[in-house]
Amino acid sequence: MVEAKSLGLVSRLSALALALGLGLGACGASGSYVWVGELPKEYTARLTPGDYLIGDGDTVNVRVFNQEALSTRAKVRIDGRLALPVLGDIEVRGKRPTALKAELEGRLKDYVNAPSVTVTVEDYQLIVIAVLGEVTRSGNYPFDPRASVAQVLAQAGGLTDYASRDRIFVVRSAPRPMRVRFTYEEISHGDPKSAGFALRDGDLVVVE
Repeated sequence: MVEAKSLGLVSRLSALALALGLGLGACGASGSYVWVGELPKEYTARLTPGDYLIGDGDTVNVRVFNQEALSTRAKVRIDGRLALPVLGDIEVRGKRPTALKAELEGRLKDYVNAPSVTVTVEDYQLIVIAVLGEVTRSGNYPFDPRASVAQVLAQAGGLTDYASRDRIFVVRSAPRPMRVRFTYEEISHGDPKSAGFALRDGDLVVVE
């Protein structure tokens, strides 16, 4: 799955590189951007297990208290569904574990008195981030969905001696083009906005 994502990134990188070259707005030769510190909270609040949206390939553990026969641990299929005892196939893609817990408890009331359910995502489907520019090792790298920009740069071997330490960008093509600017000082010192920025599958990190 990760290899397939990496191959899919190749074509997207061409589009992203073109966007970088042409600019996404009118702020300078290398395109417009927004500083990470100016982004609204939904972009810079660190992803917690409760915030995570279940995706295809994730391994989900559903436990029903005192009802082992109704419990299961399985991987989400490519159709976004999970097969559960008694209930059958349930759509879980895009749902938070807390929301799925409430849904299952509601559905199980027909079979169990006051059901108590826990939903845990044990293995996450990795996201793939591309890294280009003045880093030691450019390329596509798989990460946990909760990875930070600092972890991405570390995986790429860090910045070269020629890197501009205040021109580090995350470029995103969907749902709308976005170019977010960081400084290395903020990243390396754990600035909350920089550390909490939520990366997404297909993001491109560029060090100029």
